[in-house]
Amino acid sequence: MKFNGMMRSMRLRRAKKRRRNRSEPSNAIAKTPKVLTRRVNVVYGMVFLALTSLIVRLGYVQIAQGSRLRTAANNSMLVQVPVPPARGLIYDANGNLLAYDKPSYSIYLTRLPHMAENYKTLTDKLGAVFHVSSQSLMKTIQSSQGVQIRLFSNASFHQLSYLQEHRSEFPGVNVVLESQRVYPYGDLGGQVLGYVGKITADNYSYYQKLHYLPFQIVGRTGIEQQYENVLQGQVGYQSVQINDQGIPTKIIGFYPAPVPGQNIQLTLDGHLQALSQEIVMKAVTQSPYSADIHDAEAVMLDVKTGGVLAMVSYPYYDPNWFTSPGALSQHAHYLATSGAQMNHVIQSPRYPGSTVKPANLLAALNAGVVTPYTTIVDHYTTMIGTTPIHDDGGHGWVDPVKAIAVSCDTFFYELGLHFGGWFGSDSSNGGNQRAGLPYYTWLRTGFIKGINALFQGEWDFGLGQLTGIDLPNEQAGMFFIKNYTKGWAQVPYNLQAAEKSMKQTGSYMNYGTPADLADGGIGQSQEFTPIELAQYVMTLARNGTKLQPHVLKSTLAPNTAPGTQGKPVQEVNPVVQGHVQAKNLAYWNLIHRGMHGVVYTQGGTAYGVFANAPYQVAAKTGTAQIFSNGKAVDNSVFICYAPYNHPEVALAVMVPGGGYGAETSGTVARQMLDAYFQEHHEFFPKSQWQTTDIPANWSQSSAYLVPEQTP
Repeated sequence: MKFNGMMRSMRLRRAKKRRRNRSEPSNAIAKTPKVLTRRVNVVYGMVFLALTSLIVRLGYVQIAQGSRLRTAANNSMLVQVPVPPARGLIYDANGNLLAYDKPSYSIYLTRLPHMAENYKTLTDKLGAVFHVSSQSLMKTIQSSQGVQIRLFSNASFHQLSYLQEHRSEFPGVNVVLESQRVYPYGDLGGQVLGYVGKITADNYSYYQKLHYLPFQIVGRTGIEQQYENVLQGQVGYQSVQINDQGIPTKIIGFYPAPVPGQNIQLTLDGHLQALSQEIVMKAVTQSPYSADIHDAEAVMLDVKTGGVLAMVSYPYYDPNWFTSPGALSQHAHYLATSGAQMNHVIQSPRYPGSTVKPANLLAALNAGVVTPYTTIVDHYTTMIGTTPIHDDGGHGWVDPVKAIAVSCDTFFYELGLHFGGWFGSDSSNGGNQRAGLPYYTWLRTGFIKGINALFQGEWDFGLGQLTGIDLPNEQAGMFFIKNYTKGWAQVPYNLQAAEKSMKQTGSYMNYGTPADLADGGIGQSQEFTPIELAQYVMTLARNGTKLQPHVLKSTLAPNTAPGTQGKPVQEVNPVVQGHVQAKNLAYWNLIHRGMHGVVYTQGGTAYGVFANAPYQVAAKTGTAQIFSNGKAVDNSVFICYAPYNHPEVALAVMVPGGGYGAETSGTVARQMLDAYFQEHHEFFPKSQWQTTDIPANWSQSSAYLVPEQTP
């Protein structure tokens, strides 16, 4: 019992202790609310002080500074000054830089409503600084739209310094960093690159639809115009704070920033282009016919891609003349009288002469007019009716291969006449149409059928039509016939209309003569441009596959150069425009043999031109009678491809007034091909190899100096 009582007593004590523990917190827990209370009070105090300071500050601004700040706000404004983007760079095929932008400064006027009455004073002061009349500045201001007006570009350091030192005298006038287009190699590829300039009244509406600013610089010719949408970039805007006097007080920044244009790389080989321009220049100036030569052209194409490796149009011009202040006026007479601004390679169709004979031979073989075994005796004089026409000399027995090699006109006179069903012409007989067919009926039927077939064979090669090269203002060649109602004058012949009429009615009204068939056979009834001839000979080299010539190789992202990291934005792939068919593949071999014979067969029209050349060539000469400046001269034409067995390049050269085809033009072709193979380290010994760098002495060459020194 005693033990049990002790146990109850212990349980009672434990229970009381547990009740006491639950009802009385520990000291640590009891202190927590006091600590939290002090911290909350500190935070509340800080918030109170901050709000009190803000209220005091607002009161000070509102009461003490309110008048001053309201005046400043009312007397300042933000203006958005448009900033044109940097134009994309232009590189050649080897990565040589051909065009870029350098920093320049332009002077803008911000049109302020309350400043209009002061424009007379302002323009008087600006005119004195920039050496222009106050009236011309007022005309610019009055004719311009929008808030921002560009008054000057390419401001000098002296002009900028003056404006900075006298800012208060030029309210609303501000300086904007822009750029000036630079062509570091002057006239190198000038007509290909083109130049840039201001938007003119003639094209303002066009660019306005594209949301251009009125003062933006745009491509005016050449690649600069062709790829304007790629090179241009996007305009940015700079926020500038100005006071009530129109004086800038703070530059806020760009919103949005200008985006530079994309860079582009051309197929043009700058090194080969430089050498070719010098070659053409010397050929013209050293020719015995130099007094009759007013322009000369040469173009080389990559047979595998259609890319333009060199394009020379003489005389030359420097695109910098159109972007450098004062330079244009120094060369105004030269530009107005020389024709240098024309790219004759794509814009000047002329008689091609005998260069068309390979195309005409293929058409005749396909039509069965001749066979690979056809032979004639060259009778030198061919009578058509009562009119005699002549060959360059008697060539004896002539087959198709020899006809090409020695350029036998008699063979191709007869070929053309037989196309139209005119038979029997020889040295004593004028020939006639098929028996029983009245002449004027034949003229509207058989003649048209023949002339159409002849011209269509050339058309299939791209002759007489636009090549589609990516350069502006290309001109197409054309075909002609003599109009006997107009004194035998040559008039344009609409091949498509004639073919349509023949298909629908079986005849076509015309006023031609049988002589047109003979002239067409030797290239005296057509006019083609050098680029058409280059595409044609490239198609011959490819056995009928016709590629489109092009100058653009790829487009690159801004700040990206060829060969650096990052893939091109776009690469140009070869474009097949069609296929010239040969009913028998042996016909191609026959034509190639004939063109090879031009150079390597004794009696060939270019025999000796490529003497000792380490590579072999297939070529065709052309000598056409043309009128230049009212004088009868020979159009010297030369087309070729090389190497003979595995063609890499095709070349066309045309020198109006340059004599026979193998003379001036043949010499140019030989030297250009030498330069190409030396650069590509083929055929020539290592000691004669060239680099792809633009020659270091280019600025001392006659091709560079003569245009620069001509006023």
